[in-house]
Amino acid sequence: MPIISQKDYIIAAAAFITAFAIALISTPSMRKLAFKLNVIDVPRDERRMHKTPVPLLGGIAIALAFIVCALIFANRSPQLFGILLGGALITALGALDDKFDIPAGWKLLAQFAIAAVPVLFGLRIDRINDVFRIFTEEGGRISLGILSVPLTMIWIVGLTNAVNFIDGLDGLACGVSFISGVSIFIISMKLGDANSAILIACLCGACLGFLPYNTNPAKIFMGDAGALFLGYTLATLSILGLFKWYSFVSFGIPFLVLAIPIFDIFFSIVRRILHGKNPMKADRGHVHQQLIDLGLNQKQVVAIFYCLSATLGLVSVLISGQNLFRQIIAIIIAVSALLLSLFLFLHREKTLRKKKLGEQAENRENGSSTENRG
Repeated sequence: MPIISQKDYIIAAAAFITAFAIALISTPSMRKLAFKLNVIDVPRDERRMHKTPVPLLGGIAIALAFIVCALIFANRSPQLFGILLGGALITALGALDDKFDIPAGWKLLAQFAIAAVPVLFGLRIDRINDVFRIFTEEGGRISLGILSVPLTMIWIVGLTNAVNFIDGLDGLACGVSFISGVSIFIISMKLGDANSAILIACLCGACLGFLPYNTNPAKIFMGDAGALFLGYTLATLSILGLFKWYSFVSFGIPFLVLAIPIFDIFFSIVRRILHGKNPMKADRGHVHQQLIDLGLNQKQVVAIFYCLSATLGLVSVLISGQNLFRQIIAIIIAVSALLLSLFLFLHREKTLRKKKLGEQAENRENGSSTENRG
């Protein structure tokens, strides 16, 4: 396993500071550009948590900081160029969506096309470990072959949308991405993967540089340009780094680190399907919105998500390494927690549906009684 040198730590620190400075300095310019181009988020429906119009396009500052620093500090390779090209394209797609509100179906199709870019440059989840020795005597690695292409694209598109789904409160998506990035950075350093650590340091610096403008009350939103970029970049960097070290359990470490957005998109899609709605159509049913409806304010909800993300990140750091038993146990616990959450979620949906049907029946009875008296 490679050893991290003092020089690598210095480069990672320099990348973090530079990305932080670029994002911090360029965000006000993106705010002015958003006003000039009239790319403004106006609260027209109940999904919006803000009460006054807020400019978008802040995500361009995050993308700019990451791409510039990645080119300066990271080792250049075809995979890196593929990641950066795809990152530029996903940012452009998000910016266009912020301005013109692209239909969900077309946006999803474009995301798959963009996800194919890093794959064409060689970035793939191409192997899994046969840890239970089902197909190999030594528990060796099994090549996924052509299946590596769709699997990689699904992971990229899924996580891209997962981060976009939680971008509903001031500082939420950017802060969770920063915390997840710190966890991946520590694991990458622990595994001796200096290049991945430097790249994730660029992303963390960019997020932290944008956060002062995005915390409640936000002066600017990252918009889809930023949310899609953060999800895409976290997905591709996890493939570049974490998936290189973990195979069968490789989904476990990224899954724990990025559990908050993954859980939210999973439950949102399930809930919408259960209600007969388009799973990609936005609504007011995300976890953070439900917590707001329970009476918490934005800062409290964001703090809860930060703590959960940090806890899951800490667990992922503690179980990373060569102890396969601990990794499998952690995955079993995570899956069990997911199934328990799903059960509670379905029970809640069933209860709410019964309550709604009861209220409708009561309203019909009251209406009938009024008509009879009339």
